[in-house]
Amino acid sequence: MAEAVLRDALKEQEEITVESAGLGAMVDWPAAEHAEALMAERGLDISSHRARQLTPELLHAADLILVMESGHKKAIEADDATARGKVFRLGEWRETEIDDPFQKSKAAFVEALVEIDASIADWVERLK
Repeated sequence: MAEAVLRDALKEQEEITVESAGLGAMVDWPAAEHAEALMAERGLDISSHRARQLTPELLHAADLILVMESGHKKAIEADDATARGKVFRLGEWRETEIDDPFQKSKAAFVEALVEIDASIADWVERLK
């Protein structure tokens, strides 16, 4: 959801590429049904999304890496010291963690999306 919302928010910024990858991704799995439905309500189609693992190549190619939780940031920086200074929480400016709603209720996805929306609004202001 975060990838789709951020990509949509930055669609006028053609020089910015938005991609997602996970630390413990269920590689090649599609987006969760609740996520697809919530994005479809906004006219965003994520049906072709497939999960992938964060690789050293993706890490090094990125200028900015946004994660949902502090633990993700620590894990990335511990695994590759060159990532320090470009890994931030999506909720950095709100000092919030965004819980992963994977395999939870639709309400958990809605709650995560509310946090994603607010956090992305903060980042968009800084990226434009």
